[in-house]
Amino acid sequence: MKTTVKQKSFFEEDDRLKRLTELGDQLVNISATIDFGMFRPLLDSAIVRKNSDLGGRPPWDNVLMFKVLLLQQWYNLADDKTEYVINDRLSFQRFLNLSLGDKVPDSKTIWLFREILMKSGKYETLFSMFEKEMEKRAIITRKGSIVDAAFVEVPKQRNTREENKKIKQGEGDQLFGDNKHKKRQKDVDARWTKKNNKTFYGYKDHIKVDKDSKMIVSYSATDASVHDSKELVNLLDEKDESLNADSAYVGEELHATIKEKYPNIKLNVNEKANRNKPLTEKQKESNRIKSKTRARGEHVFGHMTNSFGDRMIRTIGEARAKIQICLKNLAYNFCRYTFLCRVGKVKNPIPTKGYALAA
Repeated sequence: MKTTVKQKSFFEEDDRLKRLTELGDQLVNISATIDFGMFRPLLDSAIVRKNSDLGGRPPWDNVLMFKVLLLQQWYNLADDKTEYVINDRLSFQRFLNLSLGDKVPDSKTIWLFREILMKSGKYETLFSMFEKEMEKRAIITRKGSIVDAAFVEVPKQRNTREENKKIKQGEGDQLFGDNKHKKRQKDVDARWTKKNNKTFYGYKDHIKVDKDSKMIVSYSATDASVHDSKELVNLLDEKDESLNADSAYVGEELHATIKEKYPNIKLNVNEKANRNKPLTEKQKESNRIKSKTRARGEHVFGHMTNSFGDRMIRTIGEARAKIQICLKNLAYNFCRYTFLCRVGKVKNPIPTKGYALAA
């Protein structure tokens, strides 16, 4: 039987993209809301590229590569999978302003871009730039702050008990002899911890969330063994009018330190029952009232888990974990801002040169 090959129409790609928009492509909403060009000067200062006179492929655009890193956070993708999916999905290509005829960054290029950005240390400035823009536009109001923390797990290490003991003592760099290939796969910065009889291995994302906008104002990345309360003072600043937190942040000494540094802050921290001293009904009712606000902070991590696929990262070492956690928090803020614009809660959205939403 003779097989006939259907001739492609010039407009087929546009028709398919239009249909993807109608079906609810969230990347369209983000592109129409976020002006990624605002990050170009900072990215260009962090990723310095030299055009060679000897020819060869020109360097990838820094904003395009930054958007690739965001795609990895939104869709929980490793570098190899990212390269494949960009080649496969029209929605990803449109988000990156690529056409079917354009080349796509390969996995090694993605890895290298993230490494250079990490070593520059300027990824944290990307986060603070957008936070300051949100505050400038009164989207982040700073009328109340919520603090919370969540585990960010990494692939578990198959070490011996003696190796784990030395890692915990800070002697991890001395392990594994001269086997550089084994060392490259060993995370000596991550830590084990236990919560509610469940063990976790990796790092922890400590965040401060604006009560009104539910956007992340500041964050701190530590290994998983660091208690939530240890990073609390570092997250606060003089703009915080009130602090809303769960019972993990109780403690007279901690509260005294906060009050000494920020005397005008109002503390709305859930009380905690102690052994042989249960909470009274009045304390329980007070906790219920406080939790109505405090729970908004948990929604942030809930969104990351449910919409981003997971909070797990696939990197080795604290330095790489920190940039991944920063990007994850920034990716969340982009999504949250896009949502606030879509529901009409933002009166003065950031002007963007992105394409408009399809009618």
